[in-house]
Amino acid sequence: MKSRRKKILGGAIGSDVHVAGILNFLDLARKENYKTIYLGGAIPLEKLIGGIIETDPEIVAISYRLGKEALKNLLKELENTLKREGLLNNRSFVFGGTHETANIAREFGLFEKIFDGSESVEDVVMYLRGEMRGVRKEDYPQQLVERIEFKAPYPLIRHHIGLQTLEETESEIIMLAESEQLDIISLAPDQNAQQWFFNSEKMDPSQDGAGGAPFRKEEDFARMYRASRRGNFPLLRCYSGTQDLIKFSKLLHKTINNAWAAIPLTWYSELDRRSDRDLKDAIKENQKAIEWNASHGIPVEINESHQWALRYAHDTVEVATAFLAAYNAKKLGVKTYVAQYMFNTPPGISPAMDIAKMLAKKELIESLHDESFHSYRMVRTGLLSFPADEDMAKGQLISSTFTASYLQPHIIHVVAFCEAKRRAKAKEIIESVKMVKKAYTEAMKGLPDFEADQKIKTRKEELVQEALLIIEAIKQFGKGSKDPLVDPEVIWAAIKTGILDAPGLMKMSVARGSVKTGIVNGANRALDDEGQPITEKKRLERLGFRL
Repeated sequence: MKSRRKKILGGAIGSDVHVAGILNFLDLARKENYKTIYLGGAIPLEKLIGGIIETDPEIVAISYRLGKEALKNLLKELENTLKREGLLNNRSFVFGGTHETANIAREFGLFEKIFDGSESVEDVVMYLRGEMRGVRKEDYPQQLVERIEFKAPYPLIRHHIGLQTLEETESEIIMLAESEQLDIISLAPDQNAQQWFFNSEKMDPSQDGAGGAPFRKEEDFARMYRASRRGNFPLLRCYSGTQDLIKFSKLLHKTINNAWAAIPLTWYSELDRRSDRDLKDAIKENQKAIEWNASHGIPVEINESHQWALRYAHDTVEVATAFLAAYNAKKLGVKTYVAQYMFNTPPGISPAMDIAKMLAKKELIESLHDESFHSYRMVRTGLLSFPADEDMAKGQLISSTFTASYLQPHIIHVVAFCEAKRRAKAKEIIESVKMVKKAYTEAMKGLPDFEADQKIKTRKEELVQEALLIIEAIKQFGKGSKDPLVDPEVIWAAIKTGILDAPGLMKMSVARGSVKTGIVNGANRALDDEGQPITEKKRLERLGFRL
């Protein structure tokens, strides 16, 4: 049922003839189903008061940009008149102006909301949406899909936080929530917590705080959740842990209402040495953890594909593992799937070939959609692409977001510009989020149709077909299995035999690590012994598969 259309009365007061700001505000309000009444520019207070009496609006929006002393006198007179006429009750007053005039407006208790020009378009829209629907910030949806729908067409904004101490982490979470810039805060436990949370006697105290915050007991997670209950009441989520994944899932569901679980299919094992789990056992445990979350209605991300990319696997393996992960999610009962699309990985890939790769992933993942399975797109900048120079990293963050916006993401996973050099705190995170929001809103105005580019289209189709060859090879290898694509034995064998392989796994893992890859014409391709590109069909044939 649609909400009753609320009225907004607006205009620029005093001698201010600058009306662009108030017109933009009223235009956004109209798109949010408000009835808008525009009084004009340079309107005397008498006309504003008369308009309020005549139209009885729920919201009165005024703007002023000219100067602080003149505004102070106007607002004193306005506040006194409103009190005298009994017009303050049952309506909200909103102010828009410059930083200078907004500071004057803040001296008065008149305004519910003050805009000083530093806000993004979506900040304004979210204020209007909350007012129209009568939704207080503490009542913002606390489940992922509902939050996505509440904020659409703007994507949810996510960033992670995990500092050297719990005290620092808690303090920064408070600042992030109060900033209202993030919709999702991801907790980052240190490696000790991820690996040994349930076996604390095995922790190495010298590694406390390495890679994240030193969570050591259940209350530590609950404490962070309480810290986030302010501002726009963001969702919380956390990494899955690299051992005891079901125990971790239960803990996170209980303490932080985990927005979604991020669990790999093959990683956090002897494959990457982030835990000491045997690869085959890890696949089985990971699948059980995915199944547990699915059975409790918790959305799941299988952070598989980009892990291969981080180890320089060629694009075809990355696309194939994106499909393999989504296929496993569906078969294991996941209804809401978060599909992560990590751009700029490896760093030498061109934007055109990056888009082609992501479109190939998207096509294969979304081919699995039906009434029981749906994926939501989450894009991010690849950390490996960030230079240590923070100004250059800002450029990378903005350009990457602009390109990734073509996928029309439901979630943007922001990576702060400083993270190639140091951990991000609230200040750097908020700065990074503002850059990303601006890049995305510019892209929303209309990007070129990348899929109309013949090179992109050809590469996407090539990747889809080659990825399906990998899937066919896995099926062929496990032809005696009921469903080889979810069979831990078959997936394990696909890695052992080199069907799934990456140069970054050479001599350090159970993987074969024999494939050679390199950037050719902007794409990351498999290479032969002479360093020339090789087709996936030929690569697989050399492994003994006839496709």
